[in-house]
Amino acid sequence: MAEVSAKSFIPESLPGYTTDIAGQIGLLWELIKAPLIVPLLRICVYICLAMSIMVFIERLYMGVVIILVKLFWKKPEKRYKWEPMKDDIEMGSAAFPMVLVQIPMFNEKEVYKISIGAACNLSWPSDRLVIQVLDDSTDLVIKDMVERECIRWASKGINITYQIRETRGGYKAGALKEGLTHDYVKECEYVVIFDADFRPEPDFLRRAVPFLIHNPNIALVQARWRFVNADECMLTRMQEMSLDYHFTVEQEVGSATHAFFGFNGTGGIWRIAAINEAGGWKDRTTVEDMDLAVRAGLKGWKFLYLGDLQVKSELPSTFKAFRFQQHRWSCGPANLFRKMVMEIATNKKVSLYKKFYVIYSFFFVRKIIAHMFTFFFYCVVLPLTILIPEVDVPKWGAIYIPCIITTLNSVGTPRSFHLLFYWVLFENVMSFHRTKATFIGLLEAKRVNEWVVTEKLGDTLKNKSTNKPAPKRSLTKFLGDRILLHELGFAVFLFICGCYDFLYGKNNYFIYLFLQVITFTIAGFGYVGTIVPSS
Repeated sequence: MAEVSAKSFIPESLPGYTTDIAGQIGLLWELIKAPLIVPLLRICVYICLAMSIMVFIERLYMGVVIILVKLFWKKPEKRYKWEPMKDDIEMGSAAFPMVLVQIPMFNEKEVYKISIGAACNLSWPSDRLVIQVLDDSTDLVIKDMVERECIRWASKGINITYQIRETRGGYKAGALKEGLTHDYVKECEYVVIFDADFRPEPDFLRRAVPFLIHNPNIALVQARWRFVNADECMLTRMQEMSLDYHFTVEQEVGSATHAFFGFNGTGGIWRIAAINEAGGWKDRTTVEDMDLAVRAGLKGWKFLYLGDLQVKSELPSTFKAFRFQQHRWSCGPANLFRKMVMEIATNKKVSLYKKFYVIYSFFFVRKIIAHMFTFFFYCVVLPLTILIPEVDVPKWGAIYIPCIITTLNSVGTPRSFHLLFYWVLFENVMSFHRTKATFIGLLEAKRVNEWVVTEKLGDTLKNKSTNKPAPKRSLTKFLGDRILLHELGFAVFLFICGCYDFLYGKNNYFIYLFLQVITFTIAGFGYVGTIVPSS
């Protein structure tokens, strides 16, 4: 057999021919660059610019609407029928509707007392309130602790029940669904859901329930989340900025203009009849809350967001917990969009305008395009245009529009405006993780139904003794828990692009690229958020 060498792949007649491998690779690059790489990259630039315009128009639209809402819209108490709950001497507690409180739990050692205590302290007649602790814990010790806490409150006259299941089928959706099947629930008209780290104020029901009583077309009243640990670390500050925009702008705009938004899974009260009409809880995706909201919206039900009704909650302060949460929050909506887009498009109970809003604005732009645009444009396409200077990115697409989008995102948390630049760098890092999760949801890949409960720390860190020496950890466990190779790989790629731009570029993108390299490196080594010592 004739010997096959590197020479056989490139004709000797080509100008610049050399037997040097590096030279041959360079020659191959020059051969395919002009006819293939440059046109392909140029198409990618056009696609990214189109996505940037879509996101820009969406942000601008919501910015204009939220200004109009704040200046001219009437408050919910005046837009809808609302009367305060009053004690009636003749009717007694019968003047109050029966309300079910569901608290789903899974090994919530650090926060179970807080959530159960807050629910039991709600200002509502005890004989018109049923508290249901849905415990899916796998740790027998924790299950015993939660059950004992329920017994303790029951001994004080609180109508609280402790419910467990044989299996965790359907995760949270399965627990909520089974909780509604009990006979004593049939008397309840409304159900309010609080995750294990949520702490409602005593007047929560008195402020929310009247909207449901006096407006029979309202299915859901959603409260705003207020974060008790927002100042714990830089990670929680970044999350607060993103979520405050979601509540201050996205939820408010959806409520005021379309009477529709995605249920946040907790801190809201539902009309049980609306849940039943929509088909009940389903576990076909990891966003059972959004799934139910979309189905109820397609039945014609309206939703109301109350920005001044706030519920205290906890943000994930460890990077590991945050990444799992973001995977679920990005993968689930994409997968739900895949399953429901045709059902939404063919629905005959809602207007064409509302269907367009749900498909294009709610799902396509916010849940899919926003993640992909951020990752592909800032972390892939823009750096590649530095290595291939034949492809140019217009200044309006590379600088001006992104700056306006970023500024519009900052309106939710004015106190953190000085952190906006750090937020942009961190969001670009997380966009890689969210984009990957989005593709998993759209393609229904193997991690599409992965559900990891977000770890809550409560007062864990405060209770840890600072005098205890840090436990020894093996190098293998350390690397497995902390080192993220994908993020480090992108740090290397961006560093190469930054060096090339510094030496040969003309746009000074290297300033941004080197800062992004630092952010990817910090995330790649896991030095983000709170580091929780092992007990």
